[in-house]
Amino acid sequence: MAPAKILVVEDDGDINVLLQRILTREGYLVSAAYSGSEAKLLLDGQSFDLVLLDLMLPGLTGEALIRELRKKFVMPVIVVSARSGLEDKMELLRLGADDYITKPFEAGEVLARVEAQLRRYRMFSPAPQEALVFKNLKLDLVNHTASVSDKPLSLTAREFEILALLMRSPERVYTRENLYEQVWNGAYLGEDNTVNVHISNIRQKLTRLDPGADYIKTVWGIGFKMNTEKL
Repeated sequence: MAPAKILVVEDDGDINVLLQRILTREGYLVSAAYSGSEAKLLLDGQSFDLVLLDLMLPGLTGEALIRELRKKFVMPVIVVSARSGLEDKMELLRLGADDYITKPFEAGEVLARVEAQLRRYRMFSPAPQEALVFKNLKLDLVNHTASVSDKPLSLTAREFEILALLMRSPERVYTRENLYEQVWNGAYLGEDNTVNVHISNIRQKLTRLDPGADYIKTVWGIGFKMNTEKL
């Protein structure tokens, strides 16, 4: 398997170099950007498997960069920031980040979180040219992009994984436990509302591009499946 390509976006030169060294020692291919604007240019011109992102950046802020890249890409984004408040973390996850590392950090934590995100991301990386299509919805599993009626659909990495899982077996009903364990790779806690929130976000995004369409069906008391009733 080819080594993963990672973009480090950090304006502090010492921290940027440190992250590059940590990742390079593990065999990753690492590129660096020192501003949000520079990162956007790199993302527009190259493909990356993961982004490590600071927030306080010159030019384009980290939050603005997340909004921009989520219009096109679903690769994991791990925020690396000194801001440690719960509200900050929750807002960034809602915005489209996939994980959060608080500065100062340990090398082991960075590597563990990078490996976990890449493992989930690659689970949905099939053979070249493979795509999933359901009604007007298309997932390009090679480039990790999504579209509805050829209009770009902005998804987070986990939203993409949920849709890919459902679309691979459109007749199957997935329980919340199924979805959580396969997408998050963790034990499901019954009171956890994470799956419902992600399904709701996916539905809202699909409706904006295809008003009136109903792609995901709730099977009450069980879980979710693709809505095949009108196929």
